Amino acid sequence: MKELTIYTDGACSGNPGPGGWGALLMYGEHRKEISGAEANTTNNRMEIEAVIQALELLKEPCEVKLYSDSAYVVNCFKQGWYRNWQKNGWKNSKNQPVENQDLWKRLLALMDKHKVEYIKVKGHSDNPYNNRCDELARAAIVDMTK
Repeated sequence: MKELTIYTDGACSGNPGPGGWGALLMYGEHRKEISGAEANTTNNRMEIEAVIQALELLKEPCEVKLYSDSAYVVNCFKQGWYRNWQKNGWKNSKNQPVENQDLWKRLLALMDKHKVEYIKVKGHSDNPYNNRCDELARAAIVDMTK
């Protein structure tokens, strides 16, 4: 399996409001930046969408170290939230429908294909890759709202 590193970030101008996502994929000397936006969304949706879009670009199963400043995304996998959601018919611990389950289901399908290790990074700090993803996400919002 190819090994690569991915950084992702999501942003929202208002929550909900216009949102953007950005990702940086790194394989050896190769770098690829991607981004996108939605008119009416939430920060959490954009955080998940960034991961989905990055993993969907991979043409074959890969081993991925995925860095995100989203505790929502990282904890879902580190703490296994999705297992309980699936077991409980996509209900959370309060017996309410899991938010963003459409995106979680898309992401889980990608997780069946790739081996992904989720790593939490501190947002808006000294990590240049995370900062670049934030710039991409915010620029996507600006471009969409022009």
